[in-house]
Amino acid sequence: MPPTDLQPFESDNSVWGKFYPREYKSWLMTADTSFRSKHAGNKPLDVLATDPEMAVLWAGYSFSKDYSQARGHYWAVEDIRNTLRTGGPLTPDAGHQEMRSLVCAQCHVEYYFRGEGKYLTFPWDKGMTADAIQAYYDSYEFADWTHAVSKTPMLKAQHPDYELFKMGIHGQRGVACADCHMPFIAEGGVKYTSHHVQSPLNMISGTCATCHRQSEEELMTNVYERQDKIADLRNYLEEVLVAAHFEAKAAWDADADEGTMKPLLSLIRQSQWRWDFCAASHGGSFHAPIEVASILSNGIMRGLEARIGLARVLVSRGVETVTIPDISSKTGAQKAIGLDMDALIKEKEIFKQQVLPFWDKSPV
Repeated sequence: MPPTDLQPFESDNSVWGKFYPREYKSWLMTADTSFRSKHAGNKPLDVLATDPEMAVLWAGYSFSKDYSQARGHYWAVEDIRNTLRTGGPLTPDAGHQEMRSLVCAQCHVEYYFRGEGKYLTFPWDKGMTADAIQAYYDSYEFADWTHAVSKTPMLKAQHPDYELFKMGIHGQRGVACADCHMPFIAEGGVKYTSHHVQSPLNMISGTCATCHRQSEEELMTNVYERQDKIADLRNYLEEVLVAAHFEAKAAWDADADEGTMKPLLSLIRQSQWRWDFCAASHGGSFHAPIEVASILSNGIMRGLEARIGLARVLVSRGVETVTIPDISSKTGAQKAIGLDMDALIKEKEIFKQQVLPFWDKSPV
């Protein structure tokens, strides 16, 4: 059957497999969830259980209910159906190599749904940096949600992978996403692009080693050194933000007025936006470690500035200490922000029993 027999907008992967059997076979390999690197991978991982502070940072937003590490593309639809959270740009003059990244950037970018019509929008009018995108959102006074603890109008980064990738050395040197995550494979005299989308660390000999002549061990160490340093900055910023949210709550409880709180909440918003811009990215600590370190350091500065201002507000109202709840576990963190997880899980089960069967029967 020639490829022209494909129906427009065909969504069944197995149908594409009839025309591109090698690519389809390699895509099926994304079902494998056995790889775990030091900081990521595709093994099932409850991120809120390993980092409960995130639940507090997303208080009032669906990510505080459930946030797991992404598995392979094979599982994408199933994971979206099951998560408790649910009840690309085209450049006309883009060359072939750039298109091999833009195809990924259809999803792996920052975006939001603008206005009453919820029109999908890339917030790049002022630029693609964390500062520029925040300025864009501020110009519309846009907020994804109001924080349940601090009452801060918050921004939630989606996954600004393309933006950060373009700021790193590989993006600047013309490397495409597919070069590392979907490398070429030669099989029986046929050269094709692997659709086993995965971390290059799980196939260094076919990715990094095509350009770099160092040993696999040395290349792995180079990656982990960057990731470790970024993780230290990110974790510290999380601690700063958790404290700031609860200190802001204490200030409200002490009858702080809106005029006093507004500039302090703005600093919290700016600080957490920078944390989330980095935390939500896939591989940002490797793609652009200098940029990510700069963003996180700026976030720490703004978060500490907010806490200093809140300390002055609290002291002026006779509040000497603020007790932070025990958030050392996912359960404790979710309880601290007022989530009734038993009720949410029951609601999800009803959704899966009543809604998913209808979806499965509906035509695509």
